[in-house]
Amino acid sequence: MANAQQTPVLPGELGDVPGWFPPLDQTLFTWFLHRQEALGLRGDLLELGAYLGKSAILLGRHLRPDETFTVCDLFENDAPDGPNQAEASKSYASLTRQAFERNYLSFHDTLPRVVQGPSSVITAEVGTGTCRFVHIDASHLYEHVYDDIGAARDLLVPDGIVVLDDFRSEHTPGVSVAAWEAVLNRGLRPVCLSTQKLYGTWGEPAAVQEELLAEFRAREDCGVSVQEAAGHRLVRVRSHGMRPPEFPRSRHYAEPVPASARPPLRSRSRRLAVELLPPIVTRAVRRARQPRPGGPRTRSFPRP
Repeated sequence: MANAQQTPVLPGELGDVPGWFPPLDQTLFTWFLHRQEALGLRGDLLELGAYLGKSAILLGRHLRPDETFTVCDLFENDAPDGPNQAEASKSYASLTRQAFERNYLSFHDTLPRVVQGPSSVITAEVGTGTCRFVHIDASHLYEHVYDDIGAARDLLVPDGIVVLDDFRSEHTPGVSVAAWEAVLNRGLRPVCLSTQKLYGTWGEPAAVQEELLAEFRAREDCGVSVQEAAGHRLVRVRSHGMRPPEFPRSRHYAEPVPASARPPLRSRSRRLAVELLPPIVTRAVRRARQPRPGGPRTRSFPRP
């Protein structure tokens, strides 16, 4: 007999959505996006590689009227080449567009603009110089990341922010090579580094770095350090038990049942044990639990 199709679990909070988006990066995304909004910087949002929507859900919270949020992902489509297909089959075999959309719509009323295909098509789908924030988290292969960085450079406004995921993970050396090559040879200016992501710009980073240093040095839940390398100022931010920023719960959120309202574990276990006993023993147990006339209730088994 075929197994019944399981009902998908709908997320109640952002933390319920599967994905690799630690509290530090949730906090940095929120900080950069709030800063852009405070400065009145206009532009669209773009994410290359969405997985199940965790970072996209946060990005969508910062979409303003007359702006467009575009998400580009293969989802269940075939990759454009063999190595990319092997990567997708190994790491994202369970990814579907339906799962992404279900998670996203748990938090938002409308979907972003979805481009289902390889990230190489994005420059034909998004206008040059229209984006203020681009998150690159698609293929980890050098050739694809190289092209994604080039696309981000063309699509960003002058002071826009690009975020490169997995720039220092041991299993993604292609991202590391492409990221630092962009810094050394393609004009990318690092703004800050987290454990997982590089935040950069093709604009002037000094002002945003000073604001970031002032903000995060004052926090007790992170550490900040500054280094110089190859003419670049590298600001490193580390989490010290940081919790994710406040984020609205989804339409499916349900308050947890208080512990006092749950049946005692002992009574549940005892009831289950009785239900699993042979019928003749179960009847004996139930008779033994009944109060005897004129005497206290007994829990001993009657003799056969």
